[in-house]
Amino acid sequence: MLAHSDAKTMAKAMREALAARNLTISHSEALEIVARQFGLANWNILAAKIDAPTARQETIAFELTAPIVRIFDVAKAHEFYLGFLGFTVDWEHRYGENFPLYTQVSRGDLVLHLSEHAGDATPGGNMVVYMKGIRDLQKELADKDYRYMKPGLEHEDGRLTVEVTDPFNNHIRFMELTGE
Repeated sequence: MLAHSDAKTMAKAMREALAARNLTISHSEALEIVARQFGLANWNILAAKIDAPTARQETIAFELTAPIVRIFDVAKAHEFYLGFLGFTVDWEHRYGENFPLYTQVSRGDLVLHLSEHAGDATPGGNMVVYMKGIRDLQKELADKDYRYMKPGLEHEDGRLTVEVTDPFNNHIRFMELTGE
């Protein structure tokens, strides 16, 4: 099926077909007819549609990010991620009794995978989580009076940041862009 981007080719084909029958129209007349065939008032409107950038059909869509965070002690991980940060456990997996834990925790749209498996991640990693409502998060965390951490709120270069470090030296920087 022909699209509006084929308008000039269509106009040329129409002129040639009419010329074969001894009918002559100008190229601009042919362009005007083609524009009307597309349901548009005139060639100028059709030309604008042809010159407009077209949205590229995206075939790749990223849906969710779940960073893997290395942990060494499930009780300490639960104290920090569930108790302090307010995550909930979505699921847990072990290959058998007395095997390392691999689990998913989440809070809202933020999903993390916590793993005791040695090859899954390196302790001491960093991640940035962009968010809204960072002042409320900082107040919530401060109100918990967690004995190992009292995160503050930093304002620098158009962003607010609350940084926390888990018991395994993994850092999470919660950031809200302010433009200020």
